[in-house]
Amino acid sequence: MAAEDCLVRAVCQPGDHVLIPHDAYGGTYRLFDKVMAGWGVTYDPVPISDAEAVRAAAAAHRPTLIWVESPTNPLLSIADIAALAQIARAAGALLAVDNTFASPYLQQPLALGADAVIHSTTKYLGGHSDVVGGALIVTDTGLAERLAFLRNAVGSAGAPFDSWLTLRGVKTLGVRMDRHCDNGAQVAKMLANHPRVAQVYYPGLPDHPGHEVAVKQMRGFGGMVSFRHAGGEAAAVEMCGRTRLFTLGESLGGVESLIEHPARMTHASAAGSPLEVPPDLVRLSVGIENCDDLIEDLRAALG
Repeated sequence: MAAEDCLVRAVCQPGDHVLIPHDAYGGTYRLFDKVMAGWGVTYDPVPISDAEAVRAAAAAHRPTLIWVESPTNPLLSIADIAALAQIARAAGALLAVDNTFASPYLQQPLALGADAVIHSTTKYLGGHSDVVGGALIVTDTGLAERLAFLRNAVGSAGAPFDSWLTLRGVKTLGVRMDRHCDNGAQVAKMLANHPRVAQVYYPGLPDHPGHEVAVKQMRGFGGMVSFRHAGGEAAAVEMCGRTRLFTLGESLGGVESLIEHPARMTHASAAGSPLEVPPDLVRLSVGIENCDDLIEDLRAALG
């Protein structure tokens, strides 16, 4: 979260307010609720897929920063980035977009009007689950200089070898993302038709509420798929331990497939808060393995 922390500290002062997604990543919630709150920065969660709700919240709170994930982690909500950029400008706020789930291959928030874009390079940019890092890209030169100062002051610059690993991953980003998208779409379609699955979250499905916006602003729909197990929380947890090709793990975006139970893992810190995730939710990071094998693994685990 070093990149996110640097951006907030560069943009916000004590007393400032931030809007965040109502289904944001658990680490984002911790940053604002546990870290930045002690610095005097307040926040409110808002459904970022509803531009009018964001407009109303911006008018009510006059935020310094509107923080967006698109797709969100883990419910894969889609924000209309161009529309939110206009709302942010009208409110005198900066729009920052966490683009980790999409990667720059599938979506370019700066071209859609965002002021800053954040990537966890640990995920799709690195792509091989062997590096930890983050990236911040901004349009304003003055903000870039403040970020560079903070990065130097707090020592958050990437090590040379980590940077080399990230550059290695970037070289195959396009071909990997094409495969992630293809596999993710097939897995989502199978889950949507499975009797033990209550609901699937994947922007590539035509019935996803953000599908039309995703078509407009994304090249593809990515490899992240979430779903609610019809058997409830216990069945969801059990399934996470039954897969053989999907490895239990909190990360995402690597060439290998991962499965996790967000309520007990990545989003455990959001329990009891407005950002609490459904207890029967399962999140998949669909890798680039043979998709038939992945689908059979999930079918067997679902029972």
